[in-house]
Amino acid sequence: MAGFASFALVETKLFLREKIAMLAVFALPITLVVGFGQIPGFGTPSKSLSGQIGTEYIASVGIAIVLATLCLNAVPMAVGQYRERGILRRFAATPVSPLTVLAAKLAVYAASAVVSVAVVAAVARVAYHVPLPREPGWFALSLLDGMAALFALGMLVAAVAPSARASAGIGFVLFFPNLFLAGVYFPTDQMSPALQRAGNLTPLGSALHAIRDSWMGYEPRTEYLVIMAIYAVVAATGAALFFRWESS
Repeated sequence: MAGFASFALVETKLFLREKIAMLAVFALPITLVVGFGQIPGFGTPSKSLSGQIGTEYIASVGIAIVLATLCLNAVPMAVGQYRERGILRRFAATPVSPLTVLAAKLAVYAASAVVSVAVVAAVARVAYHVPLPREPGWFALSLLDGMAALFALGMLVAAVAPSARASAGIGFVLFFPNLFLAGVYFPTDQMSPALQRAGNLTPLGSALHAIRDSWMGYEPRTEYLVIMAIYAVVAATGAALFFRWESS
């Protein structure tokens, strides 16, 4: 446990030094909320958003972007770099398990996501009087379920990719379609039924839908939670089976 805490502290310091990561995880979602919050009428319920307040919707979108950035971009790239540089292999020869290093890095990313969500919700509440999630329990479950699914998917990419460059490339290939189908570029309410169904089957789409529903005060549909859980189990199992501690 002491070793994990030490590595988590080191990983936190490394993360705080990454200016691009800090901008993507904290500055970008806040900028979205503040920018769209200035649009007249954006603070009232909208029919095109199923009755959701525009600023509340943008806050949910900001959360989805944070999860996708950390899980589908940062995780595959970071793990791939650690393996390529021999960091994981060297720790395998010490009393400290390389699994501890990975767990510490993932814990820092997960904590960053939670902090970012809290900050986004606080900014939306203070600056634009957006209500906090009306179903906090379901909101927390939806967030954690989405994080589990997306982190597992990111680890699966890192497990099967032959290099750090390939990990980053595959992560980006997953990143943009997930954003599109989830409704980040424009609301799924305005998509065709076929695209809506496709979006519901993606981990980010299910996460964003569940987060939106719980923020509005509704119990998320069971299918969203189940889809995320399936992704988490299947991707985590695949990552465990195919993961390599050193480059081939």
